[in-house]
Amino acid sequence: MTPLAPEEIELNKKRRVLERLKDRLADREEEMADLRALQEQFEAQYTMGIARLYAEFDKIEAEIAAEEVKLVPDDEEIKKKAEEMRRRAEESAARSAMDAEAANFRFNPTPDAKKAYHNLARVIHPDLALDAAEKEKRHGLMAELNAAYSAGDQKKLNKLVEDYRNRPDLVSGDTVGDELVRAIRQIFQIKARLSEIHEERLAAESSELYSLREKVEAEMAQGRDLLAQMASRTHVHIKKSQRRLTNLRSVNAAAEEHVKEKYGMDIGEFR
Repeated sequence: MTPLAPEEIELNKKRRVLERLKDRLADREEEMADLRALQEQFEAQYTMGIARLYAEFDKIEAEIAAEEVKLVPDDEEIKKKAEEMRRRAEESAARSAMDAEAANFRFNPTPDAKKAYHNLARVIHPDLALDAAEKEKRHGLMAELNAAYSAGDQKKLNKLVEDYRNRPDLVSGDTVGDELVRAIRQIFQIKARLSEIHEERLAAESSELYSLREKVEAEMAQGRDLLAQMASRTHVHIKKSQRRLTNLRSVNAAAEEHVKEKYGMDIGEFR
């Protein structure tokens, strides 16, 4: 048996390293895809469960500010506050409406979906590309893969896997030296991407949203619903604001009635 040349021995070593790194990269990409989807799902749940109440609260506060303007119509500061509250109420309502659909989505990937994601991410990852054009193409494929995985679209995942498996440009024939250089560069690229994923995960785990989700899950494990508690407190604030609004409206209505009886004027027409 002819002994292997030194470069062939080295190439075999690099290939073994590369295969292990490909698996590790696919695992880390899958973990980050899971984390992103969970964060997005929790953010939508939080927005629908709590922010919709904030939207209601902002609406009442805007109505309170409008009633205060009626009491002191010449006060520019109160007018400015009323306008700011009106804008805030509109923005809160818009955010609540946009997140309503997202909150109904539940991220729960099937074993088949996780397997399809792993297998395809392992071979199409952009950092395995050897030139800019191929890297750009792979970025597009990876974006499609992440979108299909987050949406739980098994049919799309299967199609992406099958389409890529049959690509003619995957078939190549190179010299040992070329393959060795390619393996070295791929190893370098994968290690760089692993470092990027690590940084992304650290950033995600240090965010307020991640901390809140952790707290909510910890409370849930103890049989307590933190989001429900937050919603309950917001309901209390809403009730207080509703009472204040009712009182202000009564004051303004009484003032209008007084002016109408004494002077025969409907001051509501001047507002």
